[in-house]
Amino acid sequence: MGVDELLRHGDAVVVGVVETIGATVIVVGALWAALRIVVEGLRHRSAAVFTPVRLSLGRFLTLGLEFQLAADILRTAVSPTFVQLGQLAAIATIRTALNVVLRREIAQEKRQVDAGPDAGDGPRPDPRPAPGGSAGTPG
Repeated sequence: MGVDELLRHGDAVVVGVVETIGATVIVVGALWAALRIVVEGLRHRSAAVFTPVRLSLGRFLTLGLEFQLAADILRTAVSPTFVQLGQLAAIATIRTALNVVLRREIAQEKRQVDAGPDAGDGPRPDPRPAPGGSAGTPG
């Protein structure tokens, strides 16, 4: 077995391991999110409890996609052909676009969670009493 064959075989093993890690991250994230949806759905009947679950699932998907992209780069790195480079460019573009969209959604969802459950419902009334009288009566 020559050095060339050894490198190709080693690369195939490393690519397989990295792909498996990426797939495992996505599967674990999906299972975890599904379990959380069931548990939180039974405990609370509010749609707001699902936002943190979506955030976590988005993070798992983003991380899994990063591993998948790393595997594609490793696969192409050993002895790239123009066809492989073209495929890698297409895959990288699609996965990068998915990551950008996921990160935007995660950031938006995080802002909503940080703002609280009443965020976006408009201005809140001032709970302090009006000067010169009790709240709700003209002073």
